[in-house]
Amino acid sequence: MSKLTTRTRARQELTDSDIRAMYELYESYYDATSFELFRSDLAAKSHVIELQCEGALRGFSTISVLDARLSGERCRAIFSGDTIIDQAFWGEQALVRAFCYFAGQVKLSAPGEPLYWLLISKGYRTYRYLSAFAHRYYPNHSTQTPEPIRARMESLARAKFGEYFDAQRGLICFPQSRGHLKAQWAQVREQLHEHPAVRFFLARNPRYHEGQELVCLTEFADDNLRSFARHAFLQGLQGDADGDAELASAL
Repeated sequence: MSKLTTRTRARQELTDSDIRAMYELYESYYDATSFELFRSDLAAKSHVIELQCEGALRGFSTISVLDARLSGERCRAIFSGDTIIDQAFWGEQALVRAFCYFAGQVKLSAPGEPLYWLLISKGYRTYRYLSAFAHRYYPNHSTQTPEPIRARMESLARAKFGEYFDAQRGLICFPQSRGHLKAQWAQVREQLHEHPAVRFFLARNPRYHEGQELVCLTEFADDNLRSFARHAFLQGLQGDADGDAELASAL
């Protein structure tokens, strides 16, 4: 099977057929959605990372860059929205590389400001992704969330989701699901219940299958990223010509 290739585009560059193809892939894995809801959510994003194989769309991630002031300090956060990868390509790291390169370019545009990844997770696979990406991420089964991190996480989540953010539980709870995995994809294999991170996620977000999302945060920093993620991040930070050089002008 051919490998995935990636392309990062500004959301405004997407055509109607591009958006329709994205939705058709998304709908094959998610319930409680509609084309109108998907398109409305996409309109609030700034960029899309596309995953393709032999010219066909095999996955994507929608993202936006948030500017904030936390405890008097200016910072930026990359928010990950709808993300899906065709099951045939699960385990490939093309999205990680493209996303971390994008993060490096964002950091390059404001090098003096801390840069965070604000992720909301309605599935254990997404939550486990954090441990492959970063050394320190929160909430975490093995350590308490430091108070400054908790405050940043809550401030960003409240700014993004307002009344739908439940600070006590650390969850985004909409009155009705705005998309959740279809039953066959949401099931947790029996042996995974013994995995500490999976147990932690299920305890913190027991109604994930109804569309509730766990708010997570990690920092894009040289000493926090694991090797493959760090390499792509530094490529973006250094403006490596082998990456997506057009991104810098769009940020």
